[in-house]
Amino acid sequence: MPPSPIPVTAGRGRVEFDLAPELWSPESPRLYGVTLRFGADAVADRVGFREIAVAGERILLNGRNITLRGVSVHEDDLTLGKTSDEADIRRRYADAKALGCNVLRLAHYPHDPRAAAIADEVGLMLWSEIPVYWAIDFANPDTYEDAANQLAELIARDRNRASTILWGVGNENADTDARLSFMARLAALARQLDPTRLVTAACLIDRERFAIADRLADHLDVIGLNEYFGWYEPSFDGLRRLLANSAPGKPVIISEFGADAVAGLRGGPRQLFTEDCQEAVYREQLAILATASYVRGMTPWILYDFRTERRQTAFQRGWNRKGLIAGDKTTRKRAFAVLAEHYRAMADAEAPASPHTDSAKSQ
Repeated sequence: MPPSPIPVTAGRGRVEFDLAPELWSPESPRLYGVTLRFGADAVADRVGFREIAVAGERILLNGRNITLRGVSVHEDDLTLGKTSDEADIRRRYADAKALGCNVLRLAHYPHDPRAAAIADEVGLMLWSEIPVYWAIDFANPDTYEDAANQLAELIARDRNRASTILWGVGNENADTDARLSFMARLAALARQLDPTRLVTAACLIDRERFAIADRLADHLDVIGLNEYFGWYEPSFDGLRRLLANSAPGKPVIISEFGADAVAGLRGGPRQLFTEDCQEAVYREQLAILATASYVRGMTPWILYDFRTERRQTAFQRGWNRKGLIAGDKTTRKRAFAVLAEHYRAMADAEAPASPHTDSAKSQ
């Protein structure tokens, strides 16, 4: 199609095309080259087209029911520090693909701008979020303005990235009145700035009712839930009780679960910090979560071990060891294979039947 001028009024222009593009998906990450010119200036990008929506307790990509098979990731590297370069991002995505992921949770802050562009290219959906977590002064207007500004800048930066499907407005905050007001306003702002994507937050369990009952859930499209049954709470009975007591009426993503394991350390399934214990936690978590129809995805914590001064036991020594891969970003722990096998089964169950299979069924 030859270029055509776009009428501009008060600094804004709009043009519409009657097109039927091939829709972007993790299985077929189709991108199209787009170039805008004004005088001697030109801006070029490669963009994809897709639709993300919810219907009851389901998540729909281009009208098709999907389950989010994911993992959480941080920007942390032995050489680069708390940042990334293109090679690090591509290695991260290659490991996520090997795990069977179709989504990554970019915790807990805006990641490198190249993260979303490369995800567009390789076919990975993204949960992108701002750092509203833990000790936040929710009653302070300046704190809200800071968070709102970060959210607005993140949306403006990545609003043309097909891979980005979820805006995350917070993580692990107690359900107080001040926090509800703060985060409900952020959710409304996200929808105002971008009504084409879903809004989520990683919530905590309601300990009084032992259910998914965060008041913020009414303001979210998808409920994120952090829980560490089998690790910080050794018994899995609480997880079974939580799922049985809950009827959220909308999709839930288990945004965090996991267990620390020192790569190469072996022992019994209840011996903390061993690969065997981490493997056992994953097996039990996956089996129990599969019983709740409203759980439409998961992003366990976390792809790689990462450094943090908060963790100073004899096994951690300044590292969070919940990674499925060690801090060298090479050594895969036993739980990696467990989750990969589970994700393969999930993908196979969702794969559309081939024409040959349909024909055989009709005979």
